[in-house]
Amino acid sequence: MNTHTPFPEPARRPHASGAWHQPLPYSGPERRQASLTMARLLAQVLDEIDYGLVLLADARQVLHVNHAARAEVGEDHPLQLLGGELRARDAKDVAALFEAVNTAVTKGLRRMLSIGQGAQRISVSVVPLGGLAPGADSPAGALLVLGRRQVCGALSIHGYARAHGLSDHEERVLRQLCDGLTPTEIADRHGVKIATVRTQIACIRAKTDTPSIRELVQSVAMLPPMMSSLRGFPAVAEAVALLNVRVA
Repeated sequence: MNTHTPFPEPARRPHASGAWHQPLPYSGPERRQASLTMARLLAQVLDEIDYGLVLLADARQVLHVNHAARAEVGEDHPLQLLGGELRARDAKDVAALFEAVNTAVTKGLRRMLSIGQGAQRISVSVVPLGGLAPGADSPAGALLVLGRRQVCGALSIHGYARAHGLSDHEERVLRQLCDGLTPTEIADRHGVKIATVRTQIACIRAKTDTPSIRELVQSVAMLPPMMSSLRGFPAVAEAVALLNVRVA
């Protein structure tokens, strides 16, 4: 990333005795290695969250983009990353996005906005962050949380299906129910009788112990995320910038 705005120093933590302990100034190789390890772990934690997360140092400069956001922000997404900056793709959304982020950075106010048009329209939560470096004059930041376009990720549904012993056909029906399709639409899409789909739904409900389709979809929507492991690790430089690690 182009911007490496530092983060706050670690908060002081009390000993068991209650006395406050200031972090040691030692910055030898052992401490630097520990900081690098923590930076990698934190970046991997952010990548396991199936909401797109974009960390901004000010109204536009990008510090970090997690895996979900990198995968989502493509050619048809209302947001785009250009030269280390976050921008709205549609000119109609530029002012609203800038105002929401600037309000978060300068006034510490949370905002929710919708950007994009038609099927590409998404909701974005803008969360203010404190100063990104020690000192009263430290620049503030903001976290953008991108709304999901589906109830639950495919890997989470697959894990749920395997955990409850669903067949491949039942898993497919479950996924399409979560996509909002009706039993009739599922039957038409696959060229089968509606009775076949209803039988599959009955089997899914029996195996998952859910009394209705509504509660079945609700239980799937509440599943924890399962992100693909086929994505590699974040660059060390990006992870270090995220935690303000100074490597000599």
